[in-house]
Amino acid sequence: MIKSMTGYGIGRHENGTVKYTVELKSLNSKFLELSLRLPKVVSDRELALRTEASKLIERGKVNITVSAEYVDQTAKASNINAALLKQYYKQLQEIAQEVGETKASIFEMALTMPEVVNANEDAVDEEEGKVLMEAFYTAIANFTKFRQDEGEVLKKDLESRVHLILSYLLQVEEVDGNRIPLIRERLNRYLDEAVGKENVDMNRFEQELVYYIDKLDITEEKVRLKSHCNYFVEALNASDSNGKKLGFISQEIGREINTLGSKANDAHIQQIVVRMKEELEKIKEQLLNVL
Repeated sequence: MIKSMTGYGIGRHENGTVKYTVELKSLNSKFLELSLRLPKVVSDRELALRTEASKLIERGKVNITVSAEYVDQTAKASNINAALLKQYYKQLQEIAQEVGETKASIFEMALTMPEVVNANEDAVDEEEGKVLMEAFYTAIANFTKFRQDEGEVLKKDLESRVHLILSYLLQVEEVDGNRIPLIRERLNRYLDEAVGKENVDMNRFEQELVYYIDKLDITEEKVRLKSHCNYFVEALNASDSNGKKLGFISQEIGREINTLGSKANDAHIQQIVVRMKEELEKIKEQLLNVL
């Protein structure tokens, strides 16, 4: 089963004192890029969240946002150092009078002075930490389900495009049956018109013709292309399917299609090859979104 790199999940959990909400969003990326936004009160849990996320998410550019809502809104309120505030306020007033400044908001300035307002940095206890992790694991479960559902859509699209390439290969095989005889006939006619067959060493001509036709033979390319396409579908339906493996197989498919087009020496086959390449490009674009 494949999964999409794009995902979304949200989880909530509460214990009567606090409710934690964890939201995950991801886009495609070659590696795991984690970005966490946490309330200061749970900053000490960042390493644990990163470690779990790395194990469960695998790859993608992921944003994790955590928010906390306390029943008692004053539980984690910031503390104001009243004595220090008064001291700053008094000094600012004296300076304002000395310089003749009357419009300045001295009280607001005093509030912004160092160490006047201190956030409550008490770390969460074990019980509150469990509430946070429950919300996180719920978000992960919903996030994974979203990726699986999106992956199923991608899987159907990829399968249909590979089968389309195989159908184009059948068209190539239909054309290829008459290609070599037509090439032989065209060369014979050209030779007869150019120099006359009576002036040609036919044994040598046949040797050169066999060599030339062998260079135009695309039997191996057709067999390998079919094999790679079947392997792609097999890998797509495997339990350990992943975007990197499918990307490697698509590169092999591309090599065979390119060789097929260059060796065919036939306008009709080359037109079919162009359609194969169009489908392969769409496959490669979709694979960028596969985990």
